[in-house]
Amino acid sequence: MEVQDKTPKQRTEVRQASLMEAALLLAAQRSPADITTADLARAVGISQGAVFRHFASKEAIWLAVLDWVAGTLMTRLQSAAANADRAALPALRAVFLAHVDFVTRYPGVPRLIFQELQRPGDTALKSRVRELMQRYRQLLLAVLQHAKTQQALRPDVDLQAAAVLFIGSVQGLVMQALLADDVHAMAAQAPGVFAILQQGLQCQPIEFQGNS
Repeated sequence: MEVQDKTPKQRTEVRQASLMEAALLLAAQRSPADITTADLARAVGISQGAVFRHFASKEAIWLAVLDWVAGTLMTRLQSAAANADRAALPALRAVFLAHVDFVTRYPGVPRLIFQELQRPGDTALKSRVRELMQRYRQLLLAVLQHAKTQQALRPDVDLQAAAVLFIGSVQGLVMQALLADDVHAMAAQAPGVFAILQQGLQCQPIEFQGNS
């Protein structure tokens, strides 16, 4: 007789993870709104009814996906900031590139988020996205404030506006990549985009001119 080395709870967690992974993979290929529980069941090799033994609804699957996205993305961004040089501007660059890398690896994420933000009214999914963006903004403001303390930024830089511009630059890259159906192009374009962003934020070295 085969020994079962996983408890029912562990098997459920594995199946939930498989369904979440399938949801993200399918979202990279088509609109998340068009993905059905039958699609997810086929992707992981179970019956459609079995899906509801692990999640109460399709919305519950997407909520779990967004929770995973928030936790994974923020961990990667915080790690990027912490592992960069002590100078704050390299940390800011590391966060920018880490976000682009995350989207390149999981292109279904922006499709899910952009779609949800277009829905009228408030939804549980939209609330999750807002929470993620608030955590993201707090991280950016901390890095930007550190840069300002180090006098790496122009003294007149509005940190809130800088955070908006930072996020908007990443979102612009993402949107263009999705329109071109080439998410991997972001990796090549990201360093140049950040260089322009940094040029607008950082203090310029003072040039001393000799007597003529």
